[in-house]
Amino acid sequence: MLSRFAPSPSGRMHLGNVYSALISWLSARSQGGEWILRIEDLDPQRCKREYAEQLEDDLRWLGLEWDAGGVEDPEYVQSQRYDIYEVYLKRLADLGLTYPCYCSRADILATQAPHESDGRIVYQGTCRPDGTRAKQEWLAQRAAACPHAPAIRLQVPDRDIQFIDLHYGKQHVNLAQSCGDFILRRSDGAWAYQLAVVVDDALMGVTEVVRGRDLLLSVPQQLYLYELLGFQAPTFAHIPLLCNESGQRLCKRDLSLHMGILRSRYTAPELLGHIAYYGGLLPEPVPTSAQDLLPYFNWAKIPTNDIIVPSV
Repeated sequence: MLSRFAPSPSGRMHLGNVYSALISWLSARSQGGEWILRIEDLDPQRCKREYAEQLEDDLRWLGLEWDAGGVEDPEYVQSQRYDIYEVYLKRLADLGLTYPCYCSRADILATQAPHESDGRIVYQGTCRPDGTRAKQEWLAQRAAACPHAPAIRLQVPDRDIQFIDLHYGKQHVNLAQSCGDFILRRSDGAWAYQLAVVVDDALMGVTEVVRGRDLLLSVPQQLYLYELLGFQAPTFAHIPLLCNESGQRLCKRDLSLHMGILRSRYTAPELLGHIAYYGGLLPEPVPTSAQDLLPYFNWAKIPTNDIIVPSV
């Protein structure tokens, strides 16, 4: 059994990141499995090596040691794996399932109202070729007028995807209606999350993915990619999000809950005790270690609703 923690080094980790890391680590260790650290630095504008080094220091401080990976191992750093993603993009292109997209974000936002449930915009296939001469001519005109390189999208069928989430149970999603044709490589050349994460998890042998429930709708897209590329899909387990007192999920802008502040106010055992308490593993926030939490780990204890945490 192999699980992973795959943070994006775009700033200092906050309490929600640490919560996700802890639950992932506990799930892996409770099964006698391994836990790897992958650095997901696909966005060259936001991700920095010093952030990756800092998050590694924070994990060590918490006692969350990994078995492989980290910033010093290029095999586990996404910015060092671009040639690998190119190989698998070509495989999808050879299947006739990719196409260039010349739409700007403004173009896409103008085509439809946000998805009712979470505000997402589902791409309507504006640039998807349909085999007609008229569409070919129209796309040629768009290509000639486009001031930037096109993004590359994957065509998805009007098809239901079903899967079992270890925490949220049976899920049923229609690819076309809920996801739409999605991006594999952005117009600026950066690789998109969906392709990179599938290729990396498959090639690294990941068998269980634990992450926040905000990525639950990514599973159908990823399962479709696993199928197309001939990979064995892992098991997925999503967890509720930690939210601030306004009910908004924690982010790197919540400075009062980022690790720089938390480390100045708590010891590692105190912080882990608070996280375990918020996550339903302990009845009260008593100091503890990650190792000592193993006997308390049980998916049934973790709530399904998002968790409100107070500012420190």
